[in-house]
Amino acid sequence: MKHHIPSLFCLALVIIAASCSHTKQAADKSMTPTAGTTISLFDGKTLAGWHGFNQTGAVKNWVVEDDALVCLGAAKEAHGGDIVTDGSYANFELSWDWKVNKGSNSGVLYHVIEDAKYQAPYETGPEYQVIDDVGFPGKLEDWQKAGADYAIAAPNAKKKLKPVGEWNNSKIVYNRGQVEHWLNNEKIVEFDVSGEMWKMQRTTGKWKDYPDYAKATSGKIALQDHGDKAYFKNIKIKGL
Repeated sequence: MKHHIPSLFCLALVIIAASCSHTKQAADKSMTPTAGTTISLFDGKTLAGWHGFNQTGAVKNWVVEDDALVCLGAAKEAHGGDIVTDGSYANFELSWDWKVNKGSNSGVLYHVIEDAKYQAPYETGPEYQVIDDVGFPGKLEDWQKAGADYAIAAPNAKKKLKPVGEWNNSKIVYNRGQVEHWLNNEKIVEFDVSGEMWKMQRTTGKWKDYPDYAKATSGKIALQDHGDKAYFKNIKIKGL
């Protein structure tokens, strides 16, 4: 009977591999909402569904406090503290609540690509700026302020930012290149990534030295650790 053992062993490996593949596909499917369907990206209790950018170990600089996903601001180095979703998303409506401490700086990025050649999510993913406009220790350009399409499009006059310590509600809509930023029920930024103005700003401004910036049409959602404390909750995504 010894000559049957390799065959049985191989068969077992095939079954296990198939099972793992099916489980991964099921998990990926559950993390990607179909058009018109909304799912939660944060369960309010754990970091399930999130991991460190380009990392596989335990996340130590983000915790859950009072149903909020909290950045402890522990990553003072230039890279290494950002977290990203396990799932990837293309066309979506992403909404979340957030608040920051005085002077804090953070951000929400999308269409982020994980690869060893990238040090941080901002090399590929556009950013919805999350920051304390009033108490930040330094002069801010309009394109650096809360709600901006960071380093490209500044918020309009409809913007109403709540004081530090109070919860804001934000939303990003990405639908086949048409993008909207919302803050507290007001649309404050709108652009088309195929438009000449946006493309010119992308290729001549801050991102001109990042050839893959905003090139992907699907990718991870990222929360930025900029070395400051920031709070996020009610993170939901709707497929479009």
